[in-house]
Amino acid sequence: MSITAQSVWDNCLEFIKDNIQPQAYKTWFEPIKAVKLTDNALSVQVPSKFFYEWLEEHYVKILKVSLTKELGEKAKLVYIIKMENTYGNKQPFTEKIPSSNRTSVKSQDVDIPLNNKSPELRNPFVIPGIRNVKIESQLNPNYSFENFLEGDSNRLARSAGLAVSAKPGGTSFNPLLVFGGVGLGKTHLAHAIGVDIKDKYPEKTVLYISAEKFTQQYIDAVKKNNRNDFIHFYQIIDVLIIDDVQFFSGKTGTQDVFFHIFNHLHQNGKQVILTSDKAPVDMQDIEQRLLSRFKWGLSAELQTPDFETRVSILKNKLYRDGVEMPEEIVEYVAKNIKTNVRELEGAIISLIAQSSFNKKEITIDLARIIVEKFVKNTKREVSIDYIQKVVSDYFQMDIDTLQSKTRKRHIVQARQLAMFFAKKFTKASLASIGSQIGKRDHATVLHACKTVDNLSSTDKQFRKYVEDITKKLSV
Repeated sequence: MSITAQSVWDNCLEFIKDNIQPQAYKTWFEPIKAVKLTDNALSVQVPSKFFYEWLEEHYVKILKVSLTKELGEKAKLVYIIKMENTYGNKQPFTEKIPSSNRTSVKSQDVDIPLNNKSPELRNPFVIPGIRNVKIESQLNPNYSFENFLEGDSNRLARSAGLAVSAKPGGTSFNPLLVFGGVGLGKTHLAHAIGVDIKDKYPEKTVLYISAEKFTQQYIDAVKKNNRNDFIHFYQIIDVLIIDDVQFFSGKTGTQDVFFHIFNHLHQNGKQVILTSDKAPVDMQDIEQRLLSRFKWGLSAELQTPDFETRVSILKNKLYRDGVEMPEEIVEYVAKNIKTNVRELEGAIISLIAQSSFNKKEITIDLARIIVEKFVKNTKREVSIDYIQKVVSDYFQMDIDTLQSKTRKRHIVQARQLAMFFAKKFTKASLASIGSQIGKRDHATVLHACKTVDNLSSTDKQFRKYVEDITKKLSV
């Protein structure tokens, strides 16, 4: 019986079918057609360029093994891409195949060059028509470690940032994920790390980008058939800073491409810095393989600054702006605006502006008026302490009882409701919620949230509890 392209491919398919999931086989291998066999090269037709890339990224190893079994060590697989003849045939097996002891081959495989690739790499930051080869860092030099004041609320994150900037890619903090609520300084710290690295290592390519902009660039790259250029561009970065990675939630294409970029950078000793409004354990609709990589390095939380830190932040702001202000006024503002640094600085700017425009002296009375207006016009961020107070009052118990170890049903339910609303109304991590509500762990908080969801759909009285407390917290 003579060997044909079809018979070789059928034998390969039998081997592949035995070694992967049925659905994956149906999706990625059934559409492939054997075209011709020339010596030790099998040509197959695939439906699209994306299809080819996916095979190379996910199944290159099993393809190599199956084809070697049929055609020997010199076996080659040539892709013919239907409807995309301008790209020519692709010969991935002329590339280095990762050794069998590697657990993942995905990040390596996206490096396969395309025959049509121009020598000049497309830079997604370059405006069309303007020639610019240099990669700008997109960093804001005003955000530095000097004006990112240290306190108990940010000491871990700031110290980790300094360690990373001293030795990018050379610490165990890779990736460094900084997370916390709105206005606590995540973006400031991310920029500060980048700025410090640029100062110490001017030869390194540092790039800051928001997750939203990264996603838009990826969409544009797919539309323009530049996906590989997009990947290659990000793989040459030495220090990649991505702000608000929670924006990737639900965006599977963006997550997939970032997964490959991340793997390449990490394996090549490059530094990745991420910010998020949530801890990895609390992120929704992010693929597990990506979340597991977020946890490889250090996740450092930025918490609400304490009173002393808030005073220091205000004094530093006034010093930088060359403004003098009485101590009692600084302390009054710090005492009454607790939610975040952005609101704190906003209030002091408003106070200075009012004094300047109306030619009024900065007094405690003026500060009181400004702070009251500012707090009223700023969306209130519900705190975990406030939630515990509302729930305790609703069930007519004190907060100590709510936090106690007792297993009495009505107290347990009140505690579970407090945890549920803390997760719903705050940006705190599950671990942070648990520690503040009776020193529980994150698994207890997760269980509480599921219990509240279940009881809300089955118990009419319990559903009324949820509705009543929601109204009180939403006022």
